[in-house]
Amino acid sequence: MFSLKGRVAVVTGASSGLGLQMAQGFAKQGADLVIMARRMDRLEKIAEEFRAQGVRCLPLKCDVTNTEEVNRAAEAAFKEYGRIDILVNNAGASRNAGVLEMTDEDWNFTIEADLTSVFKVTRAFSKYMVEQRYGRIINIASIYGQVGNTAMDTIAYHSSKGGVINFTRAVAAELAKYNITCNCISPGYFETELTADTLKTEAFTNYMKATVPLRRYGRPGELNAAAVFLASEEASYITGQNIKVDGGYTAV
Repeated sequence: MFSLKGRVAVVTGASSGLGLQMAQGFAKQGADLVIMARRMDRLEKIAEEFRAQGVRCLPLKCDVTNTEEVNRAAEAAFKEYGRIDILVNNAGASRNAGVLEMTDEDWNFTIEADLTSVFKVTRAFSKYMVEQRYGRIINIASIYGQVGNTAMDTIAYHSSKGGVINFTRAVAAELAKYNITCNCISPGYFETELTADTLKTEAFTNYMKATVPLRRYGRPGELNAAAVFLASEEASYITGQNIKVDGGYTAV
């Protein structure tokens, strides 16, 4: 079950963290990979590791906020494999502040990195899915796209991830006629390169234990099952949905 053999999976933000973990999950199920990020040195090293395991892997340097780079990446991926089956919009960044302190510059940076980039990448890659009448799009949002919080001021991040969730629904409705599904995963608290400094603090650890029923952070690889399932044939009748992988945070 959940075999991805013969499928081509594109993962943005794949040089570390959840993006790399999901790429590893797809590889284990037999997919060929396109890994995208801004740090080409990291991508090249990761690609070599995949190839050593017998996995076809194309690393592509790409700033997902740059329309020209995104379009070139889509063209290069299609040229390499001749098809695009799975797209994971995982890349993102944010500048944090509350509504009273947030500057226009930091707001625009976060919305561009976390929401507009998802639109640009989806637009570029989904045209190949339309042509082949098949595709699986998976957008990575956040629990903060559905709830507020008292642990930190992240108004732009909350807004962008809420936008990703509804963007997912709109794309699912639009592209269903082409046999393309579009779903969303909302992770809870996972320790990654970007979150480590915040999550390791005593104050935030106490907050997590008080608000997450499982009383722990997500472990490496615990997002992979949802991503692999949504990318598989077994999920062919699921579209426009948002799966929360959050240890129960949004259940209470």
